[in-house]
Parts: sequence; structure tokens; C-alpha cells
Amino acid sequence: MKYSILVLIFSLTTISATFGQSTADFFTKADAFFKTNVTDGRVNYSAIKTNSTDLDELLELAKHIKVDESNANEYQAFYINGYNLLVIKGIVDNYPLKSPLDVSGFFDGKKYEIGGNKTTLNDIENKLLRAKFPSEARFHFVLVCGGLGCPPIISKAYMPPTLDAQLEKQTTIAINNPQFIQFNKNKVKISQIFEWYKGDFTQNGQSLVDFINKYKSEHLPEKTKVSYYPYDWTLNETK
Repeated sequence: MKYSILVLIFSLTTISATFGQSTADFFTKADAFFKTNVTDGRVNYSAIKTNSTDLDELLELAKHIKVDESNANEYQAFYINGYNLLVIKGIVDNYPLKSPLDVSGFFDGKKYEIGGNKTTLNDIENKLLRAKFPSEARFHFVLVCGGLGCPPIISKAYMPPTLDAQLEKQTTIAINNPQFIQFNKNKVKISQIFEWYKGDFTQNGQSLVDFINKYKSEHLPEKTKVSYYPYDWTLNETK
């Protein structure tokens, strides 16, 4: 009887320690990983493939961390970093390749364990982030799908204390990039991100142009008609 009780106490203590650990170590190690492996919006997949120890340790850590949406900045930063790391993991596991779309089920089939649950990349984006924070359209400028059509991945981790400023900065950078918002002789072509997730950008009666002009240094005319250029799924790897 005493043995059973001791085993139970040990098991509960282990579970508590595993799932109650601080996110600080995860954020610190994620920051170091991105600084080492990301340059100018591109990822050195070849180097990570050669030695994936840091990535594997990070994702092992992420499996057991529990975050609560009541602490929105910590929750969002954890899953933004987690998404970007898992995209890298999915590519490295299948590297070399030319595009994440070369891998069947890359976004909606393969399940990863993160935050104590098994989930797909699409579900991290759509169920764990967008569905829980429906007014936050800036997610689309920090979740990086591994293709050049995405806004660029940054060489640092998203951190809870600085998350809002980081979201604002990356949204501003993307929208002021002439390749992302292409303006020529009153014709505007914009990323298909705005087409696929139009509802996120047109909340509260605003138009796509209204959203863009909140961040664009040179505003588009109010009546501007937009079209969408094809998404570039070419791998965002270091050359």
C-alpha cells in the first residue's frame, strides 16, 4: 500500500513538473536557434539537417509546456515560435526539397506534439491562434510557411514582453515591401494571404485597402481596386 502511494505521488510530481515548467527556457533557446540559423529571412536548412540537436531539444521542450490563453502574450508567442519551428522541422525531415508543398500533408496531415497536444500546422494557425484571437490579423505576418511568398522569418524569437511591438513591426515591414504590395500605375497586386484570409483583414467594416493603409507609409487611394499575384511556394532556404 505504501509503495503504491509513493508511486502515485512520484507520478503526479513528475507530471506536474513536466507540464508546469516555465516557458523562459523555451524562449531563450528558441531565440538562440533563430539567431544561429536564420539570415535575412532565409533558413539554413542544410546546416540544421547536418546537426538537428538544437531543434530536436527545443521541440522536445515544447511538447511538455502548457500555456493558457488567459496570458495572451505568452500563449501567442509560444505558438508562433512553435509553428515556425515545426515548419522548419517538417522541411528538415524531408530535405532536400524545393517547396513545403512537395510533402503530402505538410500542413494538414502531419501531426506534431506541442503544448501537451497533438496537432497539425494548420490547426496551430487556425484553431489555437486565429480562432482564439479572431481580431488579431497580424498573425499572418509572423507565421512563416517555409515559402518565399510568406513574410520573412526573423532571426530571433517572439517574446511575450515584446510581442505586440514585434507583431506591429513585422506587419509594417511586410506591407511596405514593394514585392509584397505591388503598386504600378494605379494598379495594385497584393499577396494571396489577403485573399485567403480576407475576413481577418476586413473586420468592423474596413476594406483591405483600409487595413493596408494603417501600415503603409504611402497610402493607397481609397478606391483602389486590388488583384492578387500568385503565391511563391519556393523554399525560403539560405543560398
